[in-house]
Amino acid sequence: MAELFSPLEARPLKDTICLFDVDGTLSPARLHASPEMLQTLAALRHKCAIGFVGGSNLPKQEEQLSTPNVPVTSLFDFCFSENGLTAYRLGKPLASQSFIGWIGEEKYQKLVRFLLRYIAGIEGLPAMRGTFVEFRNGMVNVSPVGRNASKEERDEFEKWDKESKCREKMIAAIKEEFPDSGLTFSIGGQISFDVFPTGWDKTYCLQYIEKEKEISGIEYKKIHFFGDKAFEGGNDWEIYNDKRTIGHAVKDPSDTIRILKEEFGV
Repeated sequence: MAELFSPLEARPLKDTICLFDVDGTLSPARLHASPEMLQTLAALRHKCAIGFVGGSNLPKQEEQLSTPNVPVTSLFDFCFSENGLTAYRLGKPLASQSFIGWIGEEKYQKLVRFLLRYIAGIEGLPAMRGTFVEFRNGMVNVSPVGRNASKEERDEFEKWDKESKCREKMIAAIKEEFPDSGLTFSIGGQISFDVFPTGWDKTYCLQYIEKEKEISGIEYKKIHFFGDKAFEGGNDWEIYNDKRTIGHAVKDPSDTIRILKEEFGV
């Protein structure tokens, strides 16, 4: 439980925080984190502050990271859903932003109509399973195969996408159609990519980390970030490559645990 952990300013490594991507870093894509991962994170939290930053909304992260008795907002000191557009500090919500408020209804509908027409014309998709464009508070998530795909269908699409470059080609087409949109596109997970205002990538959450100095007096001098999409075009790239962070590129959740044991002795 959250109350079993020392206040942030009383942690042994009080100037250090570890931030984690979710899919592929803390848990397999869209699956629950293992007991070993949750135990490792709890041990780490006794030493320093921890938080997650993911593109999905909070309910999806609840499914992947929470326990039956403890919500995800109590298992982490900082929770940054949708790259931090929805944010929690020690279980309390922080100010949020809105994608629809930024882009406006007319431009939003124009974008969505283009996305749906494009997906309808894709040849060779291994499956089409619904919810191709998912509206979120801080972004739009686009999935050519559909977010209702099963685990087997997700795996099949991921393999097909690596060969066909489906997501890369779709992003290129959107950029050509909307050259001055002010939007950024980022591939994440197995089956989708995110569309959001430029600057609203995962580095967006770092403003809250920096503001901690005003709240508790803590200046986080070491911000470790762990992510599996830490390559250019991946949705971890910007924060992994940010000069304020110490980036760790991981292969999968077991790799995350390995690095944490080596770096922090948990």
